[in-house]
Amino acid sequence: MSVAPIPPEFINELLARSDIVQVIDARVPLRKKGKNYLACCPFHTEKTPSFTVTPEKQFYYCFGCAAGGNVLSFLMEYEQLNFLEAVNQLAEQYGIAVPQNAQQQEFYKVSSSLYSVLEEVAQFYEKKLRDDASAIDYLKQRGISGEIAKRFHLGYAPAAWDTLLKKFKNSEDLLASGLLVEKSDRQGFYDRFRDRILFPIRDRRGRVIGFGGRVLTQQEPKYLNSPETTLFHKGKELYGLYETCQVNRQPDRIIVVEGYMDVVSLFQHGITQAVATLGTATTPDHAELLFRNSADVYFCFDGDKAGRAAAWKAVESIIPRMRDGRQAFFLFLPD
Repeated sequence: MSVAPIPPEFINELLARSDIVQVIDARVPLRKKGKNYLACCPFHTEKTPSFTVTPEKQFYYCFGCAAGGNVLSFLMEYEQLNFLEAVNQLAEQYGIAVPQNAQQQEFYKVSSSLYSVLEEVAQFYEKKLRDDASAIDYLKQRGISGEIAKRFHLGYAPAAWDTLLKKFKNSEDLLASGLLVEKSDRQGFYDRFRDRILFPIRDRRGRVIGFGGRVLTQQEPKYLNSPETTLFHKGKELYGLYETCQVNRQPDRIIVVEGYMDVVSLFQHGITQAVATLGTATTPDHAELLFRNSADVYFCFDGDKAGRAAAWKAVESIIPRMRDGRQAFFLFLPD
């Protein structure tokens, strides 16, 4: 019986979820130099390090012997594996099931399509922000500059109920991405986000996976998030982590704050190490993700009852993941 080929969409997803620095450093100790990492090349004998790992591009290259490639080619070369063995080993390390049947393969094709739709919508909302005076005025009142708005690709969802349907037409992908809501009578759809500032939520590779929306007025709810989708799981993602790691791949500390606007405001004032959970308490997955990116984590919440309750939830998730070298701090703002 022949084995179905691994779809390229799965390989792309596996590479996106992997950290080449983490994989190589476990086999060849790396030393940080600027934005890159150095080591003596494992593929030829040398005394002066010429083996370079570039996290931003998820790529390695040796200036001595010209060996180079991505994390899969490193595993193949270093551990003498064939391509399929390398894929299986890497997938197992990151807890990703390698697709074995047509249904699993279709999942990755669908995921690839949703990433494209979400990126297109993010760009569309970003353009709408530039065209809307009231949304721009709101951000100015909150002290957010055009530079910071551009860094976070902030957008604006117009007040109309069918903006996305008119623009993109593809209701199936829009619905699967959480951007549309089905009407109660099941006779059509409407836009989930309307008359809100939009905060694109990105994964560690910078791909848009969802949105958070904040009202401009006194409407309720104040914040509205994308629902759980194929790509977006709020208990596993942190807003601002991608932007934080763009400034410093391995920040010396990460500050966890309560909301999207808190993250953006801190960046506005030069504190570029801030992240926020996505409308949920700190989960064990959040805790592991935080410590994977920095040994020192600061939780900064309001000093009111809700803020202290959120802090205690964080304690419950953090404590089981504490070990030598990891530290957690709690900072309460005046009530």
